[in-house]
Amino acid sequence: MTSINITPASYRDLAEILALQKLCYQKEADRYDDHTIPPLTQTLGEIQSEFSSTTFLKAIDGGRIIGSIKGRIDAGTCHVGRLMVHPDFRGKGLGKRLVQQLEQVMQGQDGHVTRFELFTGERSHDNIALYLGLGYEIYKKEAYDASKNIVYMEKRVARESRAT
Repeated sequence: MTSINITPASYRDLAEILALQKLCYQKEADRYDDHTIPPLTQTLGEIQSEFSSTTFLKAIDGGRIIGSIKGRIDAGTCHVGRLMVHPDFRGKGLGKRLVQQLEQVMQGQDGHVTRFELFTGERSHDNIALYLGLGYEIYKKEAYDASKNIVYMEKRVARESRAT
């Protein structure tokens, strides 16, 4: 895992990130028997329009993007989204590294981040376990539609961590 570097993504990376997203979220779509979930229907134009207000990180191995995550700060909350790791690289700690790196980067961008927030599907047990292991806590469950529930998780930032 040491040869994999996590760096900020550029606008030019977005098409490759979108292709990876569509590959990675197939498992979620299968789990929920719903291939219309937003990560699979998002267009290049939509992801490009997010770029100016969102920080994207990419994990690179041998010149190709094998993982990504994004975050956006709003009123002291960093909204974490679209954590993805190529299926060939799952289970090796890369998802954890991406989350930790995003947290570090976002706190560096804005010393006023007081919490990180994300959501995932209630049946996405691996995702929930990963986030719980990183200090996130479930604070809300909400119906997405008649057959799916969303779990909202947050991680509060300790006051000492925010000091500059």
